[in-house]
Amino acid sequence: MKLIAVRRDDRFSPNSVEKDRLILEAACNNVCRHFEQQDEPCALRWVDEAELTTNDEADLYLSMARLPEALSILEGFEQQGRRVINSPRGVRNCQRSVLEKLMRENNLSTPTAYQEGQEEQSPCWLKRGDAAAQSKDDVVFCNDAEALKKAISDFEARGISDYVISRHVQGDVVKFYGVSLEATPSFFRHFYPTDDGQTKFGDETARNGEAHHYTFDVSALQSEVERLARLVGIEVYGGDAIIDREGRFYIIDFNDWPSFSRCRDEAAEAIGNCPLK
Repeated sequence: MKLIAVRRDDRFSPNSVEKDRLILEAACNNVCRHFEQQDEPCALRWVDEAELTTNDEADLYLSMARLPEALSILEGFEQQGRRVINSPRGVRNCQRSVLEKLMRENNLSTPTAYQEGQEEQSPCWLKRGDAAAQSKDDVVFCNDAEALKKAISDFEARGISDYVISRHVQGDVVKFYGVSLEATPSFFRHFYPTDDGQTKFGDETARNGEAHHYTFDVSALQSEVERLARLVGIEVYGGDAIIDREGRFYIIDFNDWPSFSRCRDEAAEAIGNCPLK
C-alpha cells in the first residue's frame, strides 16, 4: 500500500507549524501500522503541498493541503478512484464565505449576520472570507459600526474583498475536534482554551474571558458539528463554538484538519482506521 502525506504550507499553519506536522506524522504511523497488521506493507512518502505533482501516485493520501494547485491535483487522483483525506471538494467548502452560506442555508447554529445600521447587532466580528485565517489581522473584533467600517477599509487595502461579518456572542469559547470516517466510530472531543491557555490568536478568549463552564448538551453540539462535516464533505475537522449562559451553542469557526494538539494520540488512532474506499 502506497501512502503519501501531503504537508500543509506554513502560511496556513499560523503558530501551529510543528503541531500540524506532529498530527500528520502520528496519523500516518497509525495508518501504516493498521495495514501492516493485515500483512500489507505500507510505503510512506512525504510531499510538501507546493511540490505535489500528477506523478505523485499513491493508494491513499493523507492531505492537509489548501493551495488551489494542490487541491486540483488531488481532485484528479480522487476522480481516478484513489482515497484522499480530506477531500479537495470539502477543503474548498471550508472557505469561510462558502461555509457561512452553507450554514445559514441549512439552519445550523451560528451567530446572526451583522446588518449595517442595526445597532443591537454590535459588537461584531469581521473575518476574511476567501480563505482560513493566516494571521491575527484576518479576524477582527469591532465594537461598533464605525470600527467595522475602518476594519473593512483595512481589509480592502490588503486586497481582501471577500469577508464575513457576524454578531459577537458572549459566553464560553469551546474548541472541538472530530473525525468521521465511513465504517468506523466517529471521534469527537471538546475543550476550553482558557483551561489550558492554548490559543492560536487569543481574540475570542480575550473578549469572552475565562470559561464559566456553562452547562450545555454536548451530544447536540456533536450532532450539529457532524452534520456540518457531512454537508461540507470533510472527514477530519475542528473548530470553535460559543456556549452562552443559557446553554445555547453557536458554531463560529470550522476548518479542515486541525492540529488536534489536545488529543493528538486519540485523533491519530481514529484517522489510522480509515478505509481505502
